[in-house]
Amino acid sequence: QVQLVESGGDTVQAGSSLRLSCQLSGSISDDLTLAWFRRAPGKEREFVASVAWTVGTIAYADSVKGRFTISRDNARNTVALQMSSLKPEDTAVYYCGAARGWVPVRASASYNYWGQGTQVTVSS
Repeated sequence: QVQLVESGGDTVQAGSSLRLSCQLSGSISDDLTLAWFRRAPGKEREFVASVAWTVGTIAYADSVKGRFTISRDNARNTVALQMSSLKPEDTAVYYCGAARGWVPVRASASYNYWGQGTQVTVSS
């Protein structure tokens, strides 16, 4: 089991920056992939970014590429999502997910473990 706890969500104005953090605990293995997904009201959960826990391979959704940066701190067991140039369409609940093994990182079904989510609201 892997436990995930997100933090850092807030209400900000368009153009602002925000940093989300995901604290991992439990059975943290070398084959984990960690990802951020988001769900806007009335929409499906969508992929935002992912990072392989050991090798550090990173992927981004096209909608956030160049604005968001995912990083991990293996010593502190955290994964962060640095968000800049925020837009109202970035408003969503952001979830941290963890998957074991070699998986399609952009598919939410790949992830076995999820946090409770943290709300990000971007006002225009």
